[in-house]
Amino acid sequence: MYTVKYISALNPQLYSRRPSTASHGILWARRVPVSRVGSSGSIKAVISSEDKAVESEKSTETNKEVDGPLLSAKSKGMIDVRAVITVRKKMKEKITEKIEDQWDYFINGFGGGIVIQLISEEIDLVTQSGKIVLSSVRGWLPKPSSSHVHIVEYAADFTVPIDFGNPGAVIVTNLHDKEFYVLEIVVHGFSEGPIFFPANTWIHSQKDNAESRIIFSNQAYLPSQTPPGIKDLRREDLLSVRGNGKGERKAHERVYDYAPYNDLGNPDKDDDLARPVIGGKECPYPRRCRTGRPPTKSDPLSESRIEKPHPVYVPRDETFEEIKQNTFSAGRLKALLHNLIPSIAATLSKSDIPFTCFSDIDMLYNKGVLLRLEDQNEVIRNTFPGSVLDKVLSIGERLLKYEVPAVIKRDRFAWLRDNEFARQTLAGVNPVNIEVLKEFPILSKLDPAVYGPPESALKKELIEEELHGMSVEKAIEENRLFILDYHDMLLPFIKKINALPDRKTYATRTVFFYNKAGMLRPIAIELSLPPTPSSTYNKHVYTHGHDATTHWIWKLAKAHVCSNDAGIHQLVNHWLRTHASMEPYIIATHRQLSQMHPIYKLLHPHMRYTLEINALARQSLINGGGIIEASFGPGKYAMELSSAAYKSMWRFDMEALPADLLRRGMAVADPSMPCGVRLVIEDYPYASDGLLIWSAIEEWVESYVNHFYSEPNSVTSDIELQAWWNEIKSKGHYDKRDEPWWPKLETKEDLSGILTTVIWIASGQHAAINFGQYPFGGYVPNRPTLLTKLIPQENEPDYGKFILDPQRTFLSSLPTQLQATKVMAVQDTLSTHSPDEEYLGNVNHLHSHWINDHEVMQLFQKFSARLEEIEEIINSRNKDIQLRNRSGAGIPPYELLLPSSGPGVTGRGIPNSISI
Repeated sequence: MYTVKYISALNPQLYSRRPSTASHGILWARRVPVSRVGSSGSIKAVISSEDKAVESEKSTETNKEVDGPLLSAKSKGMIDVRAVITVRKKMKEKITEKIEDQWDYFINGFGGGIVIQLISEEIDLVTQSGKIVLSSVRGWLPKPSSSHVHIVEYAADFTVPIDFGNPGAVIVTNLHDKEFYVLEIVVHGFSEGPIFFPANTWIHSQKDNAESRIIFSNQAYLPSQTPPGIKDLRREDLLSVRGNGKGERKAHERVYDYAPYNDLGNPDKDDDLARPVIGGKECPYPRRCRTGRPPTKSDPLSESRIEKPHPVYVPRDETFEEIKQNTFSAGRLKALLHNLIPSIAATLSKSDIPFTCFSDIDMLYNKGVLLRLEDQNEVIRNTFPGSVLDKVLSIGERLLKYEVPAVIKRDRFAWLRDNEFARQTLAGVNPVNIEVLKEFPILSKLDPAVYGPPESALKKELIEEELHGMSVEKAIEENRLFILDYHDMLLPFIKKINALPDRKTYATRTVFFYNKAGMLRPIAIELSLPPTPSSTYNKHVYTHGHDATTHWIWKLAKAHVCSNDAGIHQLVNHWLRTHASMEPYIIATHRQLSQMHPIYKLLHPHMRYTLEINALARQSLINGGGIIEASFGPGKYAMELSSAAYKSMWRFDMEALPADLLRRGMAVADPSMPCGVRLVIEDYPYASDGLLIWSAIEEWVESYVNHFYSEPNSVTSDIELQAWWNEIKSKGHYDKRDEPWWPKLETKEDLSGILTTVIWIASGQHAAINFGQYPFGGYVPNRPTLLTKLIPQENEPDYGKFILDPQRTFLSSLPTQLQATKVMAVQDTLSTHSPDEEYLGNVNHLHSHWINDHEVMQLFQKFSARLEEIEEIINSRNKDIQLRNRSGAGIPPYELLLPSSGPGVTGRGIPNSISI
């Protein structure tokens, strides 16, 4: 057996990261300058076997200077250590991949596949660089893991001087032709016990990139605390992931950089698919991860697209793991099959099919087929190849049936009632837009020269008719009037949207009254269109009324409100405020915080899969002609609307839950209450449960920050942390970089507030507005994503048809069967938890050595225990008959902020990150 001693080169401030193999298994390191740092140096290793030294590299001049001391040391004062490398293999391998594995085992047997270097935290006093030893993985077969069938362990043996010190980094070089995934490396043999190096990373092949990979131990260090032996590696590793902003990114790379949303359109394919660049002065927006693809031929400002099934670049470690990929692919298959049958039906009938009766909708859940296949068998088989069709239909019959959504599972008629319409503003999938009505009359802030008089058509007299003797002033004083106001956000887009085929919408305002019985109910809806030359005041007001005609018109008005709400929910509250806003935080974290930085370790679980799911969304959800444009009211103007919302209302300091509740008037400041706020409506499930989750996150973050930042000025002197926050503002949210509301980062309190907000957005906030999409939106009449008709007026021809058959008018205004099933399939996929989901307060057992700090682990256990208590509190609330927004006859419990969940569409569970 060969043992490896170490030599630091004469003048290396850093280490060579490009080891190679020599003949007969002897390892050596070429003299290679380290790129991007500007200091050249080399490493030499001597291999000893039975105390007989063999030189691994001959260099006359260097040997004269260093061989003497090394050879005299021989094996005195040495210790044997072993590095165990845990590798995750693919769950499903092709025959060719299995053959390649056997070849890799053979190469590893000779020590020619994986090279490992241990870097000490201590420096050599002569060279002032970290001590280093080098070895290779050996053994013909890896050792299977006792805990997981797809995990194997490799080992590399070292003999190191007793004064080597603890290793603080491992450098891994992959000499195989393909990448492999390392979960962790554990070094055994040092007196302090096993030293863990959490990796969770793909190690690229040296043929793709000659640079080796640096993996640090699980000991957290602020920049100023970095042991001298690994200080340069800390800087080099950060530089390696930043890139230079040039060229197209390759799949194996780990480069994080910024770009605007200039890849949504496809003008080279179709002029109608051209889309403006989202991100910049005209359309401000957060930045995405740069891919560097060449520009389109038609528009040099737009980036060419990569269409499915080809993947969009994300840094290699951001891609889905195999279990997640299989779950997501199954969801896409389901979406394909859900849309296949309506597509055939549309082809056969030469047009898309509207719903003609409510039983058409019920069939989606009862039978799950929109077309009688046996009746159309001959026509279909003339269209599709027989073998393909047989496979599709055999799979389709199994997958085409939808689950009954929670909103109608207990009471199929609940959606019709006003109290359910109001309840969903507090306990539905979009409970973040309702606000207290603070001023009357209601005034628009839009330019009256363009959009007409600012006064709302919701007059005092009309409102007071619904207040049972209470004045508007008194109702406002007692916080009893609430509003869902989409007027100013949507009115600038209404004319363009209504010019699209089969799109008709209004800018809506809905006023609610909170009565003394503690129930919220809608009392008036205003539907506005832009002014026209013939009418500068184009606003209509509707109330619930009592006669049949007024009742049906009220239903249509509520449907338009729900359609507005669905679009704003998806494009603003869901996509913009969680997915898009989170992406710059993730990019900056990788670019500016070392893997050994305590804040990196804190944030790491909250970044999982987000860049990948966002890239997939740009590819097929929010792109020109994608599912969002096809299925939601704003159509091709969807992302422009999202940008307008970012410009007018997005503020980082208002994304904190207590601040958002105060801004909307849904809470008032109260220092005696948890989180310092008291809810105006106590039975506000999203807010009351959300504050529990927020306070748990806040307590965990504050204790974590206090643990690491105990010294005065430790926050301001942390150069990585300051660079991270500055980059989030100046690059990630470039279009908002000069806003005065950005929080300062000077104290521990500042840092805790920022981190609590980021973690809340990634976990609780996203869970609350994502995983209810199918439970609430899966029944189209409850939450139509678009409408195709305006409400018929008495002087219009369609009014007569409405009077004769109001149900047909209502149903024909909804999305067609193809549009409905398309969005239902997407909502089903987006509401699904993957089997490998990682939930708030839990740590994957494969990542249990994420930090070497007993006190931090105790703090985390306290956080986990608190979340378990919160789950019990929420369950008890859902059984409290006094809380009628979450319990009662036919009322589904509010479970979206229950921390735990199993896989599938569960309507509960808070993942650590935005992973779907």
